[in-house]
Amino acid sequence: MLLIHCPYCEEERPELEFRHAGEAHIARPTDMAAMSDEDFEKFFFIRSNPKGVIYERWRHVHGCARFFNAVRDTVTDKFVMTYKAGEPQPKKLPGAGK
Repeated sequence: MLLIHCPYCEEERPELEFRHAGEAHIARPTDMAAMSDEDFEKFFFIRSNPKGVIYERWRHVHGCARFFNAVRDTVTDKFVMTYKAGEPQPKKLPGAGK
């Protein structure tokens, strides 16, 4: 079973307690009503889907119910780290030589 660390509860809990909430660090448009249909489609539906490390939003639904961000490797499905919502995207990842 996959365990996910909640940065608010400070515990690793089973993946069944969490829900994926999409890509993290997406800049929301300030005036959606003024967007063209094509631009709205790109914002709302089109997301990157890289092979490797991705930044995602998750919610601890059956715990504290809070949203948080996670860094996950899509190849191994391993969580590299999690951090609280509102914190900046990490520039250096744990265990990375960068």
